[in-house]
Amino acid sequence: MAQDLKALSFATADDSEELARAELYGLLARLWFAPPDETLLQQFRVAVTEAPTPGAFLEAPWQDLVAAMRATTVQAAADEYDALFQGVGKPEVFLYGSYYLAGFLNEKPLVQLRDDLARLGLARDETRGETEDHVAGVFEVMRYLIAGDDVAVCNLEQQRRFFRAHVQPWVEKMGDAVIAHPRAELYAKLAAFTQAFVQVETQGFDLLE
Repeated sequence: MAQDLKALSFATADDSEELARAELYGLLARLWFAPPDETLLQQFRVAVTEAPTPGAFLEAPWQDLVAAMRATTVQAAADEYDALFQGVGKPEVFLYGSYYLAGFLNEKPLVQLRDDLARLGLARDETRGETEDHVAGVFEVMRYLIAGDDVAVCNLEQQRRFFRAHVQPWVEKMGDAVIAHPRAELYAKLAAFTQAFVQVETQGFDLLE
C-alpha cells in the first residue's frame, strides 16, 4: 500500500482534493495497520510539510507527524507499535471500533459493519488477521469509496453513510486513548493528525446535510 506523500495537498478545490483525501485515507490505513518500514520513512524525509494555504487546519498536525516520522527509526517505530497495540494478551490500546462503541471486541457494531460491507460488495481479506472494524480497515474502505471506479458504490453519498456509521462515532475516542498513553510518542502524533483529519471530514459531510 505504497503512498506518494508528495501527492498530498490540503486546500485544493478540484479533482486533486479528492485524490488528496483518498491518499490520506490510504496513508492512515497503512500507518495504523503496521509500523513504517524504511521505504515509508524515506518518503516522510522528503514529504511536503506546508499546506497551500498557510495556517490550514491540517498543516500543524501534519508537520508534527512528519517531524516525528523523520525523528524515528524502523526499530523504534516497531517497538512502540508493539508496546501499544500488540503485546501478549490484551493490548494497551485497542484499534477496533467495537471496543469503543460497545465496550468489547466482536460485538454488534462489527456485525453492522459486515452487513454494510456486504451491501457495498466488499468482503474481508482473509489473509489479514484483524477483523473488519480495525481502524486501518475502515480507512481503507473510505479510500476505496473515494477513489474506486464503480460509481454506483464509489460516490459521495456512500462515503457519507459509511463515515457517519463506522468512522465518526469512534476514531477520535481511539485517538484520545493513544495520546493519553505514556509510551505513545510517534503514535501520539499520528493520533492527533488522524483526529484532525476526521474533524475535517466531519465538517465536510455536515455541509452536505
